[in-house]
Formats: sequence, C-alpha cells, structure tokens
Amino acid sequence: MIEVRNLTKRYGEKLVVDNASFTVNAGEIVGFLGRNGAGKTTTMNMITGYISSTSGTALVDGHDILKEPAEVKKRIGYLPEQPPLYMDMTVNEYLAFAADIKKVPHKNRKEHLDRIKELVRITDVSARIIGNLSKGYKQRVGLAEALVGNPPVLILDEPTVGLDPTQIIEIRHLIKGLGKEHTIILSSHILPEVADVCERVIIIDHGRIVAQDSLAALQQGLGETAKLTVRIAGPEAATARTLRAIEGVINVDNLGVRESNSYDFLITANKEIDVRRAIFNIMGKSGTPILLMRYLDYTLEDIFLQLTGTSKEDF
Repeated sequence: MIEVRNLTKRYGEKLVVDNASFTVNAGEIVGFLGRNGAGKTTTMNMITGYISSTSGTALVDGHDILKEPAEVKKRIGYLPEQPPLYMDMTVNEYLAFAADIKKVPHKNRKEHLDRIKELVRITDVSARIIGNLSKGYKQRVGLAEALVGNPPVLILDEPTVGLDPTQIIEIRHLIKGLGKEHTIILSSHILPEVADVCERVIIIDHGRIVAQDSLAALQQGLGETAKLTVRIAGPEAATARTLRAIEGVINVDNLGVRESNSYDFLITANKEIDVRRAIFNIMGKSGTPILLMRYLDYTLEDIFLQLTGTSKEDF
C-alpha cells in the first residue's frame, strides 16, 4: 500500500532524512518511532505531499507522490501532531468544509459524516464551537477530519499527545478498530501504546531507518543473551551453584524470596541454547520443585534505546 524509496530531505547543508526506504502493507498498523529531530515527522510530511523531497519518492497504492500528488492525497487521511482546526467553526461546519475540500459526493455526505462522528464519538458536541472543546475532543475532531472521504491510508502523528489516561485508552481502542478497514502509520512517544496497537515498527534515527520488523523479531534479534527468571523451592546456595553449572548459563543472580520456602533467580544465558529443559531435568532428578520459569522479553523501550543509542534520561 505504501512504498517509500530512497526518500531524502535536505534543508541547505542539513540532512534531515537520509535515503529512507520502507514498505507498509495493506491492512497493517505500523508504528513509526524516532527521537525528536530524528526525521519522522519530515518523512510523514513527504509521504503526504505536505512538503517535497530532495530526492527519492513515495508511492501510495501505486501512485507516485511527485507525479500524481492529487491521487495520493485522495488516499491519505493525515492527523498531524497539531490538528489544523478552525477554532471559530462548529464541528459540523468544519467537517462539512473538509468534505467540500475532499470533494465528497453530496448524495451520501450526511450519512458519511454522521458515521464518522459516531465512530470517533463526537456526535454529542457536533453543534459546538471547536475552540470551546477540550483537548481530547479537539483531537477526536482532527481524527474525524482525517477520516472524511474514507481514505484507505491513515497517517497519525502523536494522536494521543496531551490527553489524559482515559482519553489515551479510548483513542488507542479507536485506532485498533480503524485498523480493520485502513492501513495506518502511527507515530507516538508512548512506546507501550505502539507495542499494544502496532503489528510492526519502523525506527528512524538521525534521518536513517535503523530497524523495521515485528516486535517479536526485534526482540529475538536484540543482544547476544537471553534472560529468564525461575522460582525454585530448594536451598539457596546449592540451587545457585547447580544453575551456574548448566551448559549455556552465563550468570545467575539471586533475586531473593518472593514466595515462602523458595528463591527467585535471574538467569542470563546464551540465547542460542535453550536452558529450560536442562534446568527442568536437573531439578527434577534432585526432587527440587520449580514453581515458576519464564523468559523476560525485551520491551519496545529496550529495543528503541539500544538501536538509537539513547539513554532513558534522554528519551
């Protein structure tokens, strides 16, 4: 559905986006991540035709943004970080204006706009002045505008910025629902939100694409070790010595008592060797019960920080 080919943007001597290439398949919800200034908003602006590229191009549904900008824009609904709302209009007036701009046929326009208002839950404020609405409702109006004309592609730049936790959850569920009918690129600084909503992530750093894959694949490829926790009902020192002697185990840290008459251990192991069977067999032979055993997955935050060389204090 979206194919970005060697997209580059310069402002004078400053290289903002450097030869970016990626694809987004029809029906996917893809997270687009990067630090402030990494080039993600510039990339999205080039895909939508809001700004032109220095070189390279983007295709949406087979149409080139440079050669067929009108065809591309018909297929994209864009919600920028700051929605371009007319604060002195009512919600109804604004959406009618958007429908005019997008040349939505008059025949079914009312039904189309009513459906969008119901979908994003703004029907109850449709007669109110936009400038008098809360931040959450303004964000919903911006999303409604992006949906006018039923574009197959939605590009959402920080759709939950400034919202309270309840509003964030509501918008998150809404985006998930929209993913059933639209291809979505979602940019957000709230990494758990991206991990919950998106099927795949693209990470940009200093203008270059540094990763694009599913979260599971990125987790698997991160680092050279695997970590797992085990809870074992056995003597502390002897159990730790037994665990350290298992092939593939690199380190064992005692996490203390989390459950009566047992100890928790954090095991760092060679990720090429699955040590779980060996742990089970050895503890079984000694009659030592294993009460818990699970791998610790890298979070999207871990992946992002490692790939971008960012510390938690910087992000």
